[in-house]
Amino acid sequence: MNESISPESELLEVKDTRIGRDDPFDFGKRVLKADDEVWNHNAWDNVEWGEEQISAAEEKIQKQYNDPVPDFDKNLYNSNPARYWDIFYKNNKENFFKDRKWLQIEFPSLYEATKPDAGPVTIFEIGCGAGNTFFPILSENQNEQLKIVAADFAPRAVELVKTSDQFNPQYGHATVWDLANIEGELPDGIEAKSVDIAVMIFVFSALSPEQWSTAMDNLHKIMKPGGKILFRDYGRYDLAQVRFKKNRLLEDNFYVRGDGTRVYFFTEQELRDIFTEKYFVEKQIGTDRRLLVNRKRQLKMYRVWLQAVFEMPKDSIAANSD
Repeated sequence: MNESISPESELLEVKDTRIGRDDPFDFGKRVLKADDEVWNHNAWDNVEWGEEQISAAEEKIQKQYNDPVPDFDKNLYNSNPARYWDIFYKNNKENFFKDRKWLQIEFPSLYEATKPDAGPVTIFEIGCGAGNTFFPILSENQNEQLKIVAADFAPRAVELVKTSDQFNPQYGHATVWDLANIEGELPDGIEAKSVDIAVMIFVFSALSPEQWSTAMDNLHKIMKPGGKILFRDYGRYDLAQVRFKKNRLLEDNFYVRGDGTRVYFFTEQELRDIFTEKYFVEKQIGTDRRLLVNRKRQLKMYRVWLQAVFEMPKDSIAANSD
């Protein structure tokens, strides 16, 4: 049994805390001011962590080093990660699709691109899964010049998108593509330096640290000067990381779930270093610390997500003409 939180339940939790039972929810303004109020709602924003809480998380993580993933299994998981995601989508195809309604709050530029007068815009969802970002944008579209492409390295995920009743080939396209492919191949339907907005939501964490540099090279090839990368993923000390037990640690802050899929937990500085080392500039980065509350069971669950916007410099045509 998976000791951590599955990718599927992650999507459900994010959706429920943004809108969920407390709809309408004004994100970012529900602050816990007194401990005796904690059970009044199912989620609290911007929860500060004390030294004691950080130490407790670090202590649990340190224990994971006593029983890491054996070398044989590590090679198995790292040799063909797309296979495990393919199995994941095969086993969970009945549980999709879940609309990420919080996108309208967090990344409004995605929906500005769907307005009738938005003009030519290319949106590229990397790691599309079953289309949890792709379809909400497509369903809102009134822009005759919008092009939106969804890509995933798991063929079954792409098949789920293509066979959906919501798929509209007039504006949308779906293709199999590995962000970290070492050949530097471009995704089908995407030309070099053509992407206005790239969406990376809970996808970069599936890559091993050794793949980060290649992924940046491939991103650089497709991003238009001035184009933006919208990013959201797991943060260090998130509940999912702390929950891992024996035989799940691949390397520092990098794990394998019970279903064979991999996940990394980032810090702000790591993301800053990865994206700005060679190509991109940081427009915005922050840590979303949330306290989720199960009022029925009287449980507290601390989630940590990182959210960022990076941009391809507008003067990058001459400087990066490869």
